[in-house]
Amino acid sequence: MKRILLILFLLLILPVFAQDIVLKAGVSVEDVPKALYGSWRVNAKLDDTNSRTTFKPQSIDFWNLSRVGDKITLDNPFSGAKADISVSTVEGNLIVFSKKLPYDNNKVLTDTVTIRLNDNTFSGINSLTLESYSLIDNHLMKTEYARYLIEGEKIAGQSVISGN
Repeated sequence: MKRILLILFLLLILPVFAQDIVLKAGVSVEDVPKALYGSWRVNAKLDDTNSRTTFKPQSIDFWNLSRVGDKITLDNPFSGAKADISVSTVEGNLIVFSKKLPYDNNKVLTDTVTIRLNDNTFSGINSLTLESYSLIDNHLMKTEYARYLIEGEKIAGQSVISGN
């Protein structure tokens, strides 16, 4: 009888504990510091690339980071670009997020940002990968990359959160 109870415990109760552990291991939008949300002026300086003709040597950009429910969105009011981002790491004030979007007819742009927040500023790295695919058979023809050193200064917003 004890053996049957032990087997039932292992089969029914233990998987519930294991499932809780797996679910808690991921990054939740709740983990993202509220200081990230708002409007930022971002300065970027090219640090490394394999295609100097594709990527600008430096730029000034504007990012609006906001959250609605479980979605975090980055948009640029000047270029009109807007994308949901995926947060892969939150360790204190270190945040890593990315977005992957189609670009032109045959390209995919992957944008990964690693920043360290410090009150109303951040510094970090923005890594870009631009993959070009054949219009005929969709095989990968070329991969271009760039790494930018970035600095951000908050220009508006303490926290922009709506919904839960």
